[in-house]
Amino acid sequence: MTGLEALARLREGNDRFLRGEARFPTLQKEVLAELAKGQRPFATILGCSDSRVPPELLFDAGFGQLFVIRVAGNVVSPEIFGTMQYAAVHLETNLFVVLGHDECGAVKAALATKTHGHRERERIQALADTIAAGLPDPDPTLDQGAQLTRAVEANVRAMMGRVLETPEAQARLREGKIHLVGAVVAITTGQVRFLE
Repeated sequence: MTGLEALARLREGNDRFLRGEARFPTLQKEVLAELAKGQRPFATILGCSDSRVPPELLFDAGFGQLFVIRVAGNVVSPEIFGTMQYAAVHLETNLFVVLGHDECGAVKAALATKTHGHRERERIQALADTIAAGLPDPDPTLDQGAQLTRAVEANVRAMMGRVLETPEAQARLREGKIHLVGAVVAITTGQVRFLE
């Protein structure tokens, strides 16, 4: 499956989810037995750990279909890069999605750090600092909600940029073996908006 085919499949799954027509099939013993032999996910999703945005449900995907990496603020780190490389090399997924969501608490903390110098506890602050580094300067013409919306999208794009800067991603791009997209989930509806 190509990256574009995988992206179309994610879009179709989210459309089914939004229409209330999600499949969520009962898992048969035969399916589990087959999956025990190995996994062949069609996409890798780097998403936020927020419990309101589970990628498998949002994309109406079954067991073994998505390789999901979840961390607050959908940030990349050496461990995340290693997990993504595993997906590319060993699972041969061609589509990688950085999936943010509106009202993200990690991005809120980063925005508070950037705009007001707010500080969290040490490890949360380290996460906020990582995110804040990729955020644009505050726009005084925007209200808080619009600032956060802008920051969530900027964070997705910043994390995509970090992925694309790696030598591994550059090599796979040259080979045409990677398709990287960003997306943001509306938590009130579950609709996924893929970024241009």
